[in-house]
Amino acid sequence: MISPRVALPEDAAELVRLRRLMFLAMNGRDEPGSWERTAEAVARRQLAGPDAPLCGFVVDGDEAGAPHLAACAVGRIEERLPAPGHPSGLFAFVFNVCTDPRYRGRGYARATTEALLAWFAERGVSRVDLHATDDAEPLYRSLGFAEHSTPLSLDLRSRAQATARATPAT
Repeated sequence: MISPRVALPEDAAELVRLRRLMFLAMNGRDEPGSWERTAEAVARRQLAGPDAPLCGFVVDGDEAGAPHLAACAVGRIEERLPAPGHPSGLFAFVFNVCTDPRYRGRGYARATTEALLAWFAERGVSRVDLHATDDAEPLYRSLGFAEHSTPLSLDLRSRAQATARATPAT
């Protein structure tokens, strides 16, 4: 039986390591950088305290060597204005589900995601969103996720990000 535990501020570095592996799997390239230090500091701060805005569930790795995480599912609750279909106004977003390649195929992604969804439900969340890769889509569908009811989804990136993406590297 898999028993995920709640992520602690001390897990921040490992959560960032798994996040980097997630991006590698999604994009096919490894992109280390200063974002990792910032992400670790944010995770450490946002996982702290009884009213922490960030929540994660993890499975500890069982291979010899330095302590490490085998898998994680991380998300956040956001309070918006209530609406007819969402009277609590509590929405959640799952944004960091990853299993270290050494541990894939053991059900860790499912176990950590189910624990995170249960945590959201206990807090009255009425809607949970996520972005899924093609490989992860069957898992999320089996957990009850479906296409978004909004026909068009857009995002706005900062001008600095847009300029960086449009400017070829030299």
